[in-house]
Amino acid sequence: MKRRDFMRTAGGATIAAGATAGAAQPAVASSSGGGEEGGGGGDQVPDFGSYLEDANGFSTDSIQDARGEDSVTVEVGAGDGLAFDSAGIWVSPGTTITWEWTGEGGNHNVLPNEGPAGFEHEETIGESGYTFEYEVTEEDAGITTYYCQPHEGQGMKGGVAVGDDVETTSAGNEMKEPREFGVDIHEHWVGVTVVLMMSVSMVFTFFTLKYGESPHTSGGD
Repeated sequence: MKRRDFMRTAGGATIAAGATAGAAQPAVASSSGGGEEGGGGGDQVPDFGSYLEDANGFSTDSIQDARGEDSVTVEVGAGDGLAFDSAGIWVSPGTTITWEWTGEGGNHNVLPNEGPAGFEHEETIGESGYTFEYEVTEEDAGITTYYCQPHEGQGMKGGVAVGDDVETTSAGNEMKEPREFGVDIHEHWVGVTVVLMMSVSMVFTFFTLKYGESPHTSGGD
């Protein structure tokens, strides 16, 4: 193979590798932070933010919409004893929220983390059937997150959204692809493949320029 032909072939391989990498990159999807224009499809539910991402038993699909109801009950010590159920609720002003202890998981309490609602039960209780009630008002409108103080680090967290004017997100949108080295796994391997292809092209180009012919060819064209 002539040197000029080999250079043309090597250059073409490098360009093709770059094109492959570009084609493999996912398109950047537009997104918006809540409201009726939010992406992802599905019903709109309150956006409780990152605080509840590791809350036991919580997902956007599990948020209980109790707007318009007079009362709603949240279990304290649900699941394996270290969860609120439902961990996320959506109510209207005037609704009475009742936290009812299951007696599982040890002693629990209910303390606000962030938000306008004024509910607070500082004493830790382990008695099954014990209840704490709070009637939300217009002053509580918005999103309030809360936790069990002894078990916050173990994911015992919850959230209350009050009223219709709250930031929302699409239900069922918390699934994310596994990530590796700070990028999506498939993007990582595409990058490795491209670098390898370019390196091989450069090595062959070097030997051709140095020795005049490809190591696997003999004679001219």
